Amino acid sequence: MTHTPQSLLDAARARAAAPDFTRTFDDPVEGEGPLSGLNVAVKDLFDVRGQVTQAGSLVRKGTSPATKDAAAVARLRSAGAGLIGHANMTEFAYSGLGLNPHYGTPLTPLKEGCIAGGSTSGGASAVARGVADIALGTDTGGSARIPAAFCGLFGFKATAQTISRAGAVPLSHSLDSVGVLTREVGLLRPVLNVLRDQPLAASAAPRAVIVPENFGMDELDPEVAQAFEAALEALKASGVSLRRQTLDFFDDYRALPVWQFSAVESRAHHGAHFDDARAELDPRVASRMARADGVTGIEFARTIAAREALIARAAHLFGDTPVALPSVAIMPPKLDDLREDATYDRINLLALRNTSFANVIDGCSVSMPITSHPGAGLMLTATAGRDAILMNMAEALQGAL
Repeated sequence: MTHTPQSLLDAARARAAAPDFTRTFDDPVEGEGPLSGLNVAVKDLFDVRGQVTQAGSLVRKGTSPATKDAAAVARLRSAGAGLIGHANMTEFAYSGLGLNPHYGTPLTPLKEGCIAGGSTSGGASAVARGVADIALGTDTGGSARIPAAFCGLFGFKATAQTISRAGAVPLSHSLDSVGVLTREVGLLRPVLNVLRDQPLAASAAPRAVIVPENFGMDELDPEVAQAFEAALEALKASGVSLRRQTLDFFDDYRALPVWQFSAVESRAHHGAHFDDARAELDPRVASRMARADGVTGIEFARTIAAREALIARAAHLFGDTPVALPSVAIMPPKLDDLREDATYDRINLLALRNTSFANVIDGCSVSMPITSHPGAGLMLTATAGRDAILMNMAEALQGAL
């Protein structure tokens, strides 16, 4: 029996279920293209024509259906991809763990009872389970790369300005970017080329990486530490030199109050919901939005200026050499271990720590699964516009990790 793109999409929709998905679509596959026969789990903050974009929240259920597709959705659709449905996510994308008290919390298939990570949680779980080929997500502080690591996937955070976010519900317009998750590294390039205005250039992969000694390496789970060292050995075996360095840059980076961006800018975008329906919000999301009340305009302006200075310094310091880090400091935690707010807060911050670096420096980043330690990832991060360098390196490492 020949499997048509439509029959493959119908089969994927039949397998799509909560809590990975909040709804499935009735849209047929349109046309043919480089992504024909492939199906997409669309994060529930991208507009899909005729559908309500809920962004993981109850307060948006009354929003009018979208009249047109988000830019990224339209590109995937025109390339022949089938749209399975809206995938579950943390409310407003405001967490690195992917918990959602309204629609349920997706789990990773790698470890019993453990979370998929967030905020692109449902899409990651769907791809890991083989329901979807591609997850279209976002990444504000790691929202594509954290679940990629936790679910054994490849997760790519694009340089923000290279893929349009038009038609996507924002969290932090300063840090938001589009992210893509796949099971195979070979699928990343064709998907990114569809989403980008210009295709990724083919060139030689970098022959060196910087391994910071004063950032991202403390409080690692023992298994993560072992996995990362194994990944570094694989890099060396493939001819990549390791530059282990202590850099003042990271001391200054840690002094930046990164949390202000999402707190202040989420209130700019979702303030009406916060003011009028706070009791209907996830309390953990609402508490983070509330932190904006303690930030003055002058303080936030200083934070913006400090970030701009870090972006310029990073471009000069790192050039074409990626930074190598564990994608996440921890292995996927059990959902049952996140019931206490204090524990949740600590683990959420730790999960976001390494990944947020790429967003702050306006860079690009890829998380690759370390197959010997399922749930751990190797992350390579580069400065703005060097997406092709990371893609080339990820492809060159195929089968090595």
